[in-house]
Amino acid sequence: FKTCPGRVLCKLPCSGEKEVDLAVQSAKAAFKIWSQMSGMERCRVMLEAARIIREQREEIATLETINNGKSIFEARVDIDISWQCLEYYAGLAGSLAGEHIQLPGGSFGYTRREPLGVCVGIGAWNYPFQIACWKSGPALACGNAMVYKPSPFTPLSVVRLAEIFTEAGVPKGLFNVVQGGAATGQLLCQHPDVAKISFTGSVPTGMKIMEMAAKGIKPVTLELGGKSPLIIFSDADLENAVKGALMANFLTQGEVCCNGTRVFVERKILDTFTKEVVKRTQKIKIGDPLLEDTRMGALINRPHLNRVQGFIKQAKEQGAEVLCGGDLYVPDDPKLKNGYYMRPCVLGNCKDDMTCVKEEIFGPVMAILPFDTEEEVLERANATKFGLAGGVFTRDIQKAHRVVAALKAGMCFINNYNVSPVELPFGGYKCSGFGRENGRAAIEYYSQLKTVCVEMGDVESAF
Repeated sequence: FKTCPGRVLCKLPCSGEKEVDLAVQSAKAAFKIWSQMSGMERCRVMLEAARIIREQREEIATLETINNGKSIFEARVDIDISWQCLEYYAGLAGSLAGEHIQLPGGSFGYTRREPLGVCVGIGAWNYPFQIACWKSGPALACGNAMVYKPSPFTPLSVVRLAEIFTEAGVPKGLFNVVQGGAATGQLLCQHPDVAKISFTGSVPTGMKIMEMAAKGIKPVTLELGGKSPLIIFSDADLENAVKGALMANFLTQGEVCCNGTRVFVERKILDTFTKEVVKRTQKIKIGDPLLEDTRMGALINRPHLNRVQGFIKQAKEQGAEVLCGGDLYVPDDPKLKNGYYMRPCVLGNCKDDMTCVKEEIFGPVMAILPFDTEEEVLERANATKFGLAGGVFTRDIQKAHRVVAALKAGMCFINNYNVSPVELPFGGYKCSGFGRENGRAAIEYYSQLKTVCVEMGDVESAF
């Protein structure tokens, strides 16, 4: 493997109507086998897939770095989360069960938790391998099959996941990968044999998927964008708050949907906090993502880099002050000269009505906003169409719980940020989507309940 900035790695044909149908029919046939296996049988296969991923961690992480541009340091974490996800749902597979309900006269009822069928997963380019595991883990544990479409910008690592599932022993076709863009996604969503769609991506695309799914009355899980608030109170541990702000803004070059990009800082510590954040931001090592000490790699492609740069230009025009970064970065290594690099940016003098504060930039751009009271900051924090995440840093634990209870967001952090254990549900409020990935909650979105009522006496008839 070599770093190939600005160059085409490979070309893959887009799946058309014929290929999509073949993938769905193949998955449908595999579903008949997989859904009849016991939870413990599915558990063993999924544990084997997790073992292979864990064993090949370095190889898969390197592939992901080349696939996406993130640092190898981060990619390893993504791969660890991926095998942990499969292990977690393997553990749940054998415990999935319904309820027995006693009724009068010796009659009873029970519920069965049954799989949906062929599920579609449509992934994003920021966490290609991890998102595929987040979607396939609960889907397969519940007895479903999955047809997965990765982003056309990051098509490689999910193919490796499909190979790993096959090596682990899933029925042939249970996890299929199709390649392509919007047209391929549309074919998947509209296919009559698809039972459910899980999508991670932008709000506009999520709306289109929801419209298409509605025509077939298909359930959807949508994990969309965010413009999440990170609230720093004056009593917070400053060092910890600064590290949290960096994690909330510059992970994966800022290309993270739940990033806390609106950093609200209590006015009495604004200058101290800002100075320290700028100092730490300027020290972030940018460059070859395959080097061990690199902490920020390249953005996904040239159009996206230009888009992020456009937000910064507009922010300056609207009165924001660039405190550091925001410019293009050209590494010393000549082989990296065509890479899509930029210096992480911190914006000061921000106002709530600025575009850089209202819209999701999806790049390494932090906006700092002062506040004076808890009531005020909560009102401002919730004044957004998004509701994916939110965070608070304070030593006052009562205040912390009070604030997160008031935040209109699905994923909240206290004295940390961008921590996503697979045991905990992940998903948003409002335009950030609905449904949940991870945790036991995801089981609800990849299965359906059947109620059975058993009468032990004569039927009571009204006729």
